[in-house]
Amino acid sequence: MLLFKLVKCTNSLIKKAFGKFYARPVVTHTIGIAELAEHMASHNTPFSAGTIRGILTDMVVCVRELVMQNVAVKIENLAIFSIGIRPKKGADSEEEFSVANHIDGVRLRARATGKFSNNQLDLEATLKNVKELTKKKGKTSDTGSDTGSDTGSDTGNQGAGSDTDSGQMGL
Repeated sequence: MLLFKLVKCTNSLIKKAFGKFYARPVVTHTIGIAELAEHMASHNTPFSAGTIRGILTDMVVCVRELVMQNVAVKIENLAIFSIGIRPKKGADSEEEFSVANHIDGVRLRARATGKFSNNQLDLEATLKNVKELTKKKGKTSDTGSDTGSDTGSDTGNQGAGSDTDSGQMGL
């Protein structure tokens, strides 16, 4: 089950979305490589958590290195990792273009693939408003949990007709 909370768009620059409520994922906690290795080791593997941790640590270093060399790295049934560019604005011509004036920065892109593709996630996911769980426990306040925006992949403008980093909803 995937938890979500409703958040009101407060960015008046997005006229179609301003004042409307949108679902945002609730991340209950974050684990690191050590915890992931422990979890993987508990799945009847012949490898220790330490061995798995070492392999995962090396994988992270290699994926970063390759992505920074313009190589897309596909981890089957998870994601394709690649580099993205955050534009500041468009140039009127190729001659006018400059990195300083037209590029805001770079970002890591992760696109779901295989059994973890967006279409497959739509088929398998069940959603529940986190307020329903907190009401059952007698709580009425927000959970205070992370909304999942630390990955850089959630641009905060779902439902606003854009998939770029510009146009944040002001959430």
